[in-house]
Amino acid sequence: MTTNGLRTDSVAHGHSHCLLCGRDNPASLGLAFHVRDGVAYAHFQTYSRLQGYDGLLHGGVIASLLDAAMTHCLFHRNIQAVTGDLHIRFVRPVGCDMAVDLAAWIVAETPPLYRLRAELACEGTLLAWAEAKFMERRSHS
Repeated sequence: MTTNGLRTDSVAHGHSHCLLCGRDNPASLGLAFHVRDGVAYAHFQTYSRLQGYDGLLHGGVIASLLDAAMTHCLFHRNIQAVTGDLHIRFVRPVGCDMAVDLAAWIVAETPPLYRLRAELACEGTLLAWAEAKFMERRSHS
């Protein structure tokens, strides 16, 4: 897609059954990303079925949301890559009734390796961030 705020397309990248963004997965969380100026963005409404401790979003869900944002940032550049290293900082609790925003961007690239950062925030307050290294995935044709 272009940097004009268009959505990234998970189907074109073999991701249509993804648990977070897959259009062909009935259990998908339905994340929809758009990219503007090289940054992938998504909005997500948390809910109680995704909780860990009472009233708090499960840390694994938070990690998955951040990872998905970085993956879609790469999709925008027509890069399919897998996560090789993921570091997450949980800054503040994330409730199960919050409207959160995701953003991800490339920090450095030396193909086939990419380093990205993602942030999860609510009303401008940073809740969690991640940095990850991705390795470009070669097609399996």
